[in-house]
Amino acid sequence: MKITVIHGQSHKGSTYHIAHSLAEKLNGDITEIFLPRDFDEFCVGCTACFTESEMRCPHYEKLFPITKAIDDVDVLILASPVYVYHTTGAMKALLDHYGWRWMVHRPEEKMFSKQAVCISTAAGAGIKSTNRDMSDSAFWWGIAKKYTYGIAVAEVSWERVSEQKKLKIDKKLFDLAQKILKKQKHLKPSVKTKLFFTVMRVMQKHGWNKADMDYWKDKGWTDKKRPWKK
Repeated sequence: MKITVIHGQSHKGSTYHIAHSLAEKLNGDITEIFLPRDFDEFCVGCTACFTESEMRCPHYEKLFPITKAIDDVDVLILASPVYVYHTTGAMKALLDHYGWRWMVHRPEEKMFSKQAVCISTAAGAGIKSTNRDMSDSAFWWGIAKKYTYGIAVAEVSWERVSEQKKLKIDKKLFDLAQKILKKQKHLKPSVKTKLFFTVMRVMQKHGWNKADMDYWKDKGWTDKKRPWKK
């Protein structure tokens, strides 16, 4: 199993330790990306990725290693601490660059055979909305199965988190890892994902954006082919 972890911060705090621990429990090859260290660009809103090609993005070359790290794995972990009730700016900036991959545009077929986990931590509140920031992209990319895990650690550093809470976290991560490993053997997109794909399929038959329409037609998705069927 191959795992990519995208950390929404470059320091190794509570969120890092939890995400890294889950990756280790999956017992596979791990690639870790730290933001903004490994990608620090903001989307400039040129819309070239939508109307022409993702290769027209001014940050395409810098983004490509991360795109490859996402595409080449079985499990993707998106991890961010809570910043003012939402994900970090660095994580949001990265996800903004993949708008063209949403099902409404040109989803990558490999996403339909992956699992994703969205992880967040906070000293207090904001976990749900932070995980939602990341899980929205995971869903619209077409990822077959996604999970969320968040916890209020009641501290600002991992070292100060109580041992009792760390044991509780470790138990949750172990259970989550077992679910992921079991699911990987029989992985199919959810009914909701298939439903939204069908809606997008109808739209792309008579869409407004030629780049998207051509993509769906070339994939055979406006006919009988589906990304989750080989």
